[in-house]
Amino acid sequence: MSRIALVDDDRNILTSVAMTLEAEGFEVETYNDGQQAFDAFSKKLPDMAVLDIKMPRMDGMDLLQRLRQKSRMPVIFLTSKDDEIDEVLGLRMGADDYVKKPFSQRLLVERIRALLRRQEVAAGGALLEGEENKVIERGELRMDPLRHAVTWKGRDVSLTVTEFLLLQALAQRPGFVKSRDQLMDVAYDDQVYVDDRTIDSHIKRLRKKLRMVDPEFSAIETLYGIGYRYNEE
Repeated sequence: MSRIALVDDDRNILTSVAMTLEAEGFEVETYNDGQQAFDAFSKKLPDMAVLDIKMPRMDGMDLLQRLRQKSRMPVIFLTSKDDEIDEVLGLRMGADDYVKKPFSQRLLVERIRALLRRQEVAAGGALLEGEENKVIERGELRMDPLRHAVTWKGRDVSLTVTEFLLLQALAQRPGFVKSRDQLMDVAYDDQVYVDDRTIDSHIKRLRKKLRMVDPEFSAIETLYGIGYRYNEE
């Protein structure tokens, strides 16, 4: 049974979403603000967190930033309708997905399930003999899907599940262009709609992490209006 943490200062959302998730078989923990959640996470991390962005004491951005210092746990942001800047910033900081308020609880459940499935695959819990789980070596890049491990020039790179899957999709066929639609299919289930900006934000975050270990990193190329490709030269 997966443990899901809900963090929101709106008690109505906490109550209704918790009831829905529990009915789907999840174990749910609820928190009214970021600080309360952070204190609890310091003792024991859940399998996934759903965070509101705007909260008292510690907002969702601050909580995510602290979480990413020690964990790749999947995180979904809840954002208000007009928080496009917050959405993009959150994805660049390492969130795996976002859902706009007001939202369909069924949609939220599907996104949670999709992220948990990807986490399981990345951890080696499924498809152990599949092509998706073979170690990839492309120039200075080495990816081990079963261990969710990435190195560039021998240095570790910490990626979220979504970032890992996008890099894996590009590195599997160097030189071949992947359209944004193809990358959406890699990172998200068919039931989940995301726009081009979401994929672009993940790619920007991915590049930033690789440039933190190598400022000259340029292997992920953008073909404007078409998509992205991995160039190992």
